[in-house]
Amino acid sequence: MNYKLEDVAEIAGVSKTTVSRVINKRGYLSQATIDKVHDAMAELNYQPNAAAQQLQKKKTNIVGLLFPSIANPFFGELVETLEKKLYQKGYTVIVGDATQDAKKEEHYLKQLLSRQVDGLIVGTHNFNIQTYNKYHGLPIVSIERILNDEIPTIAVNNYQGGVLATEFLIKRGAKKIIHTTDPFSNNMPSDQRHQGYLDTMVKHHLTPITWQIDFEMSYAQKTANFTKMLQQHGDVDAIFASNDVEATQMLPLVSKMPSKPIVVGFDGTRLIQAIFPNMPTIVQPIEQLASVAIEVLEKRIAGEATKTKYLLDVTLSLQR
Repeated sequence: MNYKLEDVAEIAGVSKTTVSRVINKRGYLSQATIDKVHDAMAELNYQPNAAAQQLQKKKTNIVGLLFPSIANPFFGELVETLEKKLYQKGYTVIVGDATQDAKKEEHYLKQLLSRQVDGLIVGTHNFNIQTYNKYHGLPIVSIERILNDEIPTIAVNNYQGGVLATEFLIKRGAKKIIHTTDPFSNNMPSDQRHQGYLDTMVKHHLTPITWQIDFEMSYAQKTANFTKMLQQHGDVDAIFASNDVEATQMLPLVSKMPSKPIVVGFDGTRLIQAIFPNMPTIVQPIEQLASVAIEVLEKRIAGEATKTKYLLDVTLSLQR
């Protein structure tokens, strides 16, 4: 349970102002009062808010960005947009590529706790990092990942994207549609893409086909995996790919098939749409994702209340 300042004050039998003065070591207080407040904090494990208040004492104008490989067009474009917007607001940005590196993510969290950065915007795929659960009110915002019940998550409407992509394919006459997706976890809002696909297939009395593929696989591993998938489902009509990079990787493979399956991607970055203008894709609003993430982070830095979830709409692009 996340306790508040008033909970400590009630147990200690003092005012909230007194608790705040003890935490921030301001003004004269008797040792007995200080001890009562510290005892109450220990009883409630009240380190979180104390840590958050300590963070607010020093402003560095530095923000850390933690994402999977920024060589990926979506994350690269998102980081680029975040950096530009933060710079315009007077922040210096530190970028951490924390793909499959929980220790690196912990390192950046320690920088936040030691006040070397003002806040973090996190979109990594590392799990079970307990530091996120030890402190309440930290200036952290997550993009497309659920860190805990308290840190705000900025996500697109992945369910809507799954429905849009699947409905488009069905209207094009596809009946046997494969959805490629990451192994499922409760920490990724992107799992909702698959649910949108499933519900739409069932709605149209079609049989869903799911092909799980790990985002962190190498290019060669994914090619081998997709080749195996197409060998097993040689009569496939269409594929709803988990992201644009994997969709483009499948294009030369499906071009050799007699059925010429339609491939729909997900992300809609400028780069992919420029190179593959004929590939339909679900477009994530990267500019809006960045703007909302920064707005929410600044509220967290200022100690203001925020929602725990922000959901943005996606669109289907049929660019030619």
